[in-house]
Parts: sequence; structure tokens; C-alpha cells
Amino acid sequence: MVNDIRKQLAFEALSQEVLSPQEKLADMSADSGKLFLGIPKEERLQENRVALTPNAVSMLVANGHRVIIEKDAGKRSFYTDDDYSNAGGEVIENKNEIFKAKIVLKVVPPTIEEINLMPGDQMVISPLHMPLVTEDYLNALKNKRITAVAMEYLKDRKDSFPIVRTLSEIAGLSAVLTAAELLSIPNHGRGVLLGGIAGIPPAKVLILGAGVVGEFATKAALGLGASVRVFDNNIYKLMRLQNSIGIPLHTSVLNPKYLEYQIKSADVVIGAIHSKTARAPMVVSEDMVLKMKQGSVIVDVSIDQGGCFETSEITTHDHPTFIKYGVIHYCVPNIASKVPRTASSAISNIIAPLLLAASDVQNLDEMLFANPGLRHGVYTYKGHLTNEYLSQRFGMKYADINLLLTSSF
Repeated sequence: MVNDIRKQLAFEALSQEVLSPQEKLADMSADSGKLFLGIPKEERLQENRVALTPNAVSMLVANGHRVIIEKDAGKRSFYTDDDYSNAGGEVIENKNEIFKAKIVLKVVPPTIEEINLMPGDQMVISPLHMPLVTEDYLNALKNKRITAVAMEYLKDRKDSFPIVRTLSEIAGLSAVLTAAELLSIPNHGRGVLLGGIAGIPPAKVLILGAGVVGEFATKAALGLGASVRVFDNNIYKLMRLQNSIGIPLHTSVLNPKYLEYQIKSADVVIGAIHSKTARAPMVVSEDMVLKMKQGSVIVDVSIDQGGCFETSEITTHDHPTFIKYGVIHYCVPNIASKVPRTASSAISNIIAPLLLAASDVQNLDEMLFANPGLRHGVYTYKGHLTNEYLSQRFGMKYADINLLLTSSF
């Protein structure tokens, strides 16, 4: 009862967004109210994207913020070091210096080695790939008192997930195009053309999830002429998708027996189920996969949250597929990295305005206090684990970010 009262008081204080600091907290940079941002070059998971484009850097620098970029950080997105220099950014070869920035921006989660380069009491904004998280990784963040923010759990004022939405649009389109290619004989597929031709029926595509990924995957698959079936337990999402597509669709709730019946005859199954706070639900069992046709294709877009197929395992762009029970599995967590120029711009368009909105605050605590959407993405904060799912998964102590922030003022 006492805990419930404390939480209620905390939420009321936060909702009023009135700051009454009892003591001065650490500044975000040497200049009060100005940000010090670091963008390292990504070197794992065949990541080709960069967190901020030169245009975004120019906008931030024009507002008095400092941005340092590691040499060649934007090269694989076709942004040169000169592009960043001309935008007002500082291009630095020494990776160690990048990780001294007060806010580090990454498009893949930092490694333990990268966390060890950080002096501590900083913020990292990056994705959180649930399957890759370990207890040692969380302890490394806690020991350095890092405030870690998961991009995919950031919320906007409409209570939606902007990073998830924009990357989901890319992922939905890419998933169908990838599946169409994997069905070909050179990729060990069934040798089926996704759309079919006159006199020959098209490929059958099952899409699990009627969210943004499912919507854009449906549009792409229908555009290529495939026969599409969409599954989701949220009737309102199915109705919204139906209205968005504008033509009658074969839709269904995720009834296990009916799903198994449809999977047996499917050529492609795309997993596109997103969880708001934790692991994606596993809706396709190993036994269901065992009954699929030889040479059929699974594209698990949900793999960054653990995957919604029991047989899914994380793959990379260098080795994007594996075959199990004769079924081709594509389980690359950063599928949007196949089109890094587009994806980098999409991420940058969301992150840059968020950072600009923080210009009037004096420190990271005020930044989180004033922005509930940013606060929603925090999973470690100054030595505390603030994600309830991760605390249960690893048996680690959980702390409510709202109570922690309230006690800081």
C-alpha cells in the first residue's frame, strides 16, 4: 500500500513537469544547456547505418551543440568525413575520444568493450537487441552508471513508437523483397515467383502481425501479386489494415490450429509482431515449422526482440540465412541496414529533433524528467536496472525510473 502511494505521488509530480532541484546536478557539457554528442563508427553485425546524417549535425551545431564523429562513421551510408566537417561536426580518428561524449549515439547496442571506454555517468541512445543482452552486459552499464536508452522504446506525444514505425516501414518492404529473392533456386528456395503469371497461381504469403511492418509487407506483397493472409490478435489493427489497403483482405486472429493449417501450404511466412516492453511473443512452434513446405521461407522481422518463431536464431548480413527442416530462415535483426542511406535519414529525422528539444535543460536528469517519451526507453539508470522484463529474466533488482528521477530533485 505504501509503495502504491509513493508511485502515485511520483507520477503526479512527473506529470506536472515542474522542476524543483534541491541541488545542482552535473551539466550535460561544459556549456550549460548545450549537448556534447559522440557518434562512433559501427563495427559489428555488419551495420551500415549512422545515427545522424550531416544535415542533422548541421542543425544541432547551428543551435550551439557540439558533435564529434569517428572517422568513416558515415562511409557505408555514403556520407563522407568532409560532409560532416562541412556541417560543423568534428571528425576524430581516436575512438576513445568519441566515447567520452556526454551522449553517445549508436545504431547497434554498445559492446562491453565500448562500455569500458566510457568514463561513466553518460547517456547511450541505441537499439536494445533482447537476444544479445546478457547479465554481464547489464552489469557493465550499471557499474559505469550509464543511462541507457533503447531507441525502439522511445515514444512520441501520440504514445506511438516513432523509431519503430519508420524502421518498420523499411523492414516491411525489405522483408517481402528479400523473401521474393530467397524463393529462387540459387538461394535454395522452391523456385517460385512471388507474384505468379497468367495461368499459374501466385505464392502464398502469411504475415504475422498487423502493425506497421505488417502493413507495409502486405502492400509490397500485394503489389508484387502474391496471395496474402494476415494474422493478428488485435481486431482493431486488422480493421485499420483493411481500411489502409482499401481492398478485401484474408485476415484472422492468431488461432494456433488455423495458423498451422495455413502455414502448411505457405511459401513465405513473415513474422512482424512487436512487443511494447519486452520479448516478442513466440507464436510459431518448432512443430509448425517442421510441417512447412521444403524450400519455403521464413523472414523473422521480430528477431531483434527474440523472434516469433521457435526455430529462429540471429543471423547477419554476411550470413543472412540458415536452413532448418528444409525451411530457409532469414533472421537479421538490422534488416533496415540493407538500405543504410534511407535508414540513416529515417533515424536521424527522429533523433535530431528530440535532441534539439533538450536544449533548454541543464543536465541529463532534467532531460529525462521533461520528456516522458524518452524516459520510456530507459532500461538502466545510474547503476539501476529500470526494465522490468530484464530484471525478471536475469533475476536482478528492478527500480522504477519515475521514482528514481523524482528522488533526484
